Amino acid sequence: MDDAAATPQTISIEQAVIAGWTGRDPVARDKHIAELEAIGIARPATTPIYYRCSARRLTTDDVIEVCGGDSSGEVEFVLIGCQGRILVGLGSDHTDRKVESYSVTVSKQMCDKPMSPVLWKLDDVIGHWDRMILRSWAWFDGQRTLYQEGTLDAMLPVSELIERGFGKSGLPDGCAMFGGTFAAKGGIRPSVRFEYELEDPVLNRKLTHAYDVIVLPVRG
Repeated sequence: MDDAAATPQTISIEQAVIAGWTGRDPVARDKHIAELEAIGIARPATTPIYYRCSARRLTTDDVIEVCGGDSSGEVEFVLIGCQGRILVGLGSDHTDRKVESYSVTVSKQMCDKPMSPVLWKLDDVIGHWDRMILRSWAWFDGQRTLYQEGTLDAMLPVSELIERGFGKSGLPDGCAMFGGTFAAKGGIRPSVRFEYELEDPVLNRKLTHAYDVIVLPVRG
């Protein structure tokens, strides 16, 4: 599950949850809300908010297909319940922004959610969780551009994020929860390729993934 142990394991994901507006800092959180408002996406009813998404949308593929040119990726850590413990993954909440402007819930169903196939044990990183770094790069006009970057101390603590979404019972086995994201540098915009990572500077390792975006034509 991690680079050191390199232990293959098959995990059945039965439900997927996309947690949104998970920032600790209300100023930074409102900045991300404002950038979405700028492209026509309404403010959330609550912060944080937990959207359901089809578990079949999760994939480790390196290519996804989308309808039209209005979608974009977002780097997020992913918490996965597995046999009574929690694993940490890396994912992109790739979302159709045009659909998001009229229904966030529906938009979550529109695109695959690519994930790194490598996972870490939460117990191995929880002691320095706030120091870990999420980054993403997007490709525009043939150029790789830093798109998002931030440390996890900007997000709600893991225990609070889980409790507010699932109560005292905790994250159930077979559930994958995306944990939120950072504002995009230069604003949200589509790209032909998305690369992203979760860096652990204490244990000197990274989770990484990347995928190309194939845009399908919209007819009619």
